[in-house]
Amino acid sequence: MSFILKFILGVIFAFIGLVLPLLLAVAFFTLYERQLLAALQRRQGPNIVGFFGFFQPITDGVKLLLKETILPKRANFLIFILSPIFTFGLALAAWIVIPISIGEVICDFNLGILYTFALSSLGVHTVIMAGWSSNSKYAFLGGLRSAAQMISYEVSLGVTLLSVLVLTGSLNYSTIVESQTNVWLYLPLFPIFLIFFITALAETNRHPFDLPEAEAELVSGYNVEYSAVGFTLFFLAEYSNIILMSAVAAILFLGGWHEPLLFFPFNLVPTSIYFALKVMFFVTLFILVRGVLPRYRYDQLMRLGWKVFLPLSLGFVVFYASFFISLNSLVEFVK
Repeated sequence: MSFILKFILGVIFAFIGLVLPLLLAVAFFTLYERQLLAALQRRQGPNIVGFFGFFQPITDGVKLLLKETILPKRANFLIFILSPIFTFGLALAAWIVIPISIGEVICDFNLGILYTFALSSLGVHTVIMAGWSSNSKYAFLGGLRSAAQMISYEVSLGVTLLSVLVLTGSLNYSTIVESQTNVWLYLPLFPIFLIFFITALAETNRHPFDLPEAEAELVSGYNVEYSAVGFTLFFLAEYSNIILMSAVAAILFLGGWHEPLLFFPFNLVPTSIYFALKVMFFVTLFILVRGVLPRYRYDQLMRLGWKVFLPLSLGFVVFYASFFISLNSLVEFVK
């Protein structure tokens, strides 16, 4: 009985500590995106519900949840219903290895990066399930596009991480952050940093690589047949993955929770605030890219992934590995 009680309490605390803050972050991310895009396009953003539209995400969420759930007549109902649940579950599960400060992580194990990208690869299956089970040609084509795009750019994304592994010698997020006490990795790995950010845009199906959700051709892509709760879960998973990739980029290249080296005083601000500000920086970049760049064609998207980013990332891995092996040999020779 005590085991069951501990399990229930653990689930409740996990929900309060992880799921609830993440849902709030996604909700106000959408408000921030709409306000920033409105400012870029010189128009009014949400400004009716609450002060400067502060409560707009809450009303939008309530509206979506109260809508009627429509099941396509010829859909595979079981897979159709389970797909958004699995997608949202994977998006939440990826956060348990993300440290926001010293010791503030649910599960700190040595293969955290591999865990993150293993869950990311599983997300391809849920997208295919959603597109196929809808029994709609638009949803199926959007699912195929998304799967091909995510698989293509996961290769480059994984190769870029080898350069981080070469420098830090670890796949543990906390260890990588601690290795950036004196210098953040975006300085020595600046080309890798750029490749990582651009491939993260493609991996999360964001503009200018939002071909799976192209409104002009596919209406909404693989989730076109979903409404109410199903659409909400896909929406939450997509924006949660954007924040996740921003957090991973902040950990790998901007020193995680470490304060900026030139800022004073150091100890008056909690380290988690520094981490949150770095995540906000990448989230803002995601939004600005959406506001200023046109969409790629699909053949351009694939050519960029396989013929540009993959050879470049492989070349940089070989270069950095050779450079640091030579440097270590020189240091040993001098000693």
